[in-house]
Amino acid sequence: MSTSGGSRAILAALGANVGIAIIKFIAFLLSGSSSMLAESVHSLADSGNQVLLLLGGRKARKEADVEHPFGYGRERYVYAFVVSIILFSVGGVFSLYEGVEKITHPHPIDVPWVPIIVLLAAMVLEGFSLRTAMRESNHTRGKQSWVQFVRRAKAPELPVVLLEDVAALIGLAFAFVGIVLAVVTGNGIWDGIGTIAIGTLLVAVAVVLGIETKSLLVGEGASAADITAILEAIDSGHDVERVIHMKTLYLGPDELMVAAKIALPATARLDDVANTINAVEARIREAIPIARVIYIEPDVYVAPADPATPTETIVIKASD
Repeated sequence: MSTSGGSRAILAALGANVGIAIIKFIAFLLSGSSSMLAESVHSLADSGNQVLLLLGGRKARKEADVEHPFGYGRERYVYAFVVSIILFSVGGVFSLYEGVEKITHPHPIDVPWVPIIVLLAAMVLEGFSLRTAMRESNHTRGKQSWVQFVRRAKAPELPVVLLEDVAALIGLAFAFVGIVLAVVTGNGIWDGIGTIAIGTLLVAVAVVLGIETKSLLVGEGASAADITAILEAIDSGHDVERVIHMKTLYLGPDELMVAAKIALPATARLDDVANTINAVEARIREAIPIARVIYIEPDVYVAPADPATPTETIVIKASD
């Protein structure tokens, strides 16, 4: 996933959410609708989230140093995880609180046409933001379904923006239905019910984001397709007898670490071993350009005399 593509989607979402937050809050002041207040806070939280994603992308570009020898690529995962927490606490919990308050103390909506017009305008702006995120995601999504893309993407920005935009559109629909029912029936409880639906939706999205970004923070390995490509790259030369053991780990969205123990002929000279390792590293980087950190350990493979005797085998860790 290109960082520039993620940045374009974030900037589009940021611009849309800032404008939406302003007009929603004005609509809340004129109408007194709790759904509009919840949506205002939702858009404000989303705007803050986009700023955090941009900040995380900037910090991730820092050069590696003594304290962080593998660089700062995981900063993007940290900020994406913070985004999920903010979406849960500021957006979801606040909306639930406002919804319960409105149901407990219902009151009619003043100037009902204002929030309705604002919600329709907000749907258009959120749709533009979602379209931008989908277009940028399609550059790297390949044949994956959208669910698979959100689950397996190593760069967190586009999945976060996609989920936020989808949640925003659904939340706007909840608010629209709640306000219309409140106006038609004259019962403000419907406005509160719409607000609770928005809060429940935001909490659910925040939980999904938290789970996915936590997995990235803990450390995910390469995909099954990339692992196959790495193994084929190692085995494509005649200098390697077999791969004894291999593990991979994403140091950041655009940087993969590969560690492998390979079997070489027992009679190989030291200079031949060095040349073989260099050739293997070059083949891996050609197959997987983001494999920037590679550790190759040469060894001599000795088959066990007894087939039942345990021996070291290839270890493949492919993310789901």
